[in-house]
Amino acid sequence: MGNTILVAGAGHGGLAAAAQLGKAGFDVTVIERHEEKDLGYDWFDALNPAVFGMVGCPHPKDAGLPWQWRADVTYFGPHTDDEHKIKQRFKKLSDIEIKMERKDIYRLLVKFARDNGVKFRFGTFIKGPLTLGDRVAGLSTDAGNFYGDLVIDAAGLNSPVRKGLPDCLGIQKDVLKNERIFTYRAFYDLPADPKSVEDVYKVMFRPDPGDFSLSWIYTQDTYTDLLIGHMEPPTDEEIGTIAQAYRDKNPQLGKTRLRGGQTVPIPFRRPLSVLVADGYAAIGDAAFMTMPLNCSGISMSIEASKLLADAIKADKTRTFSAETLWPYQVQFYKQIGFGAAPIALVKDMIIGLTPEQLDTAFDTGLITWRELTITADQHSIRQFLHFDPKLPRRGLTLVKDPALMKKALGVVADCAAFASHMPALPKTYSRDRVQRWARRYDRIFTRHLPY
Repeated sequence: MGNTILVAGAGHGGLAAAAQLGKAGFDVTVIERHEEKDLGYDWFDALNPAVFGMVGCPHPKDAGLPWQWRADVTYFGPHTDDEHKIKQRFKKLSDIEIKMERKDIYRLLVKFARDNGVKFRFGTFIKGPLTLGDRVAGLSTDAGNFYGDLVIDAAGLNSPVRKGLPDCLGIQKDVLKNERIFTYRAFYDLPADPKSVEDVYKVMFRPDPGDFSLSWIYTQDTYTDLLIGHMEPPTDEEIGTIAQAYRDKNPQLGKTRLRGGQTVPIPFRRPLSVLVADGYAAIGDAAFMTMPLNCSGISMSIEASKLLADAIKADKTRTFSAETLWPYQVQFYKQIGFGAAPIALVKDMIIGLTPEQLDTAFDTGLITWRELTITADQHSIRQFLHFDPKLPRRGLTLVKDPALMKKALGVVADCAAFASHMPALPKTYSRDRVQRWARRYDRIFTRHLPY
């Protein structure tokens, strides 16, 4: 009976799964390349506070860690004026995310894991998986080989574990162009009175020339939070030029960098089509579990950790085969993936719009607050499906712009193809049937991408 579980990387979902499994009596070890003090980027993140209760983790307030409610977002197209900007709307406070320093989120989850008996090996670089035939049997590291009955892959977007899997498992190893976005983020001084800033959390689609970009300026009490997201990694010179262009229109953005300054790749796509194999399960960024429009992945990953832990605990054979782990994928897609994945199709349409078409979408009301009010706990395509008395006028906007209408109808067709394919997800695991399902699933999303 297998009992040894290795977690590759201290990702949020991996830590939450480790804690639940440690509590259930499994022998769990997290292997992480960074030292504990270096976990997390030097910035804050937004997440749904309900996920802590889902997995039995203390709420930050109970752990004595600082947190705040996140401000509402105001969205802008390339040349949107104040009349046509789009503000988020929420029905209740519980729909709003909280924001916490990422290092504090790690402190909370690491303590949660330790309190449940999880062991850690920090400062250990993972080279790739160890396999016996087509079964994952452990991890190769710079400190030697570690063997386990199950490997949970929480090693991020460029996971060396996922990349090293045998081809026969049918698990996608690399992301394609336009399936990840490179984000530069830093905090700058605040030369303006924050009370004078009307749009405190300003998110901008395509504010920069060239390929699609997504950026924000988030005004805090004593500093400004700048994010610049491009499909290709921006150079330091480009970042400087872009930031200065933002300052010319946003006097709250100072010139002195206070902290941050990293450029990191983030998944910008649907979740991984195959999450499990014999001795292997992927979670978090390693499984591309982020919201395709806002790249927020912490909440989804922690929520998925409960589904993974439940599937592992339910495996009475303790073989941790693809067959016994498959309920994790079925429940993930049922509860999360089938709602989140089609939003990636909307994302693909948005990044394919020209600046002029994006301006038209904002100025004519073709895009509304409903399409953009998406938070960590609202990962559902139903967010886009609603009665709108202005629908005829929105339709007329499309008729007047044939090129824009073609792109919008293409998304409708892709969503229809996805909806017809959802019920075909196998209820039980068969490698052949699963891989056939995955190929068609991926094709719906990748056929419009540049290679």
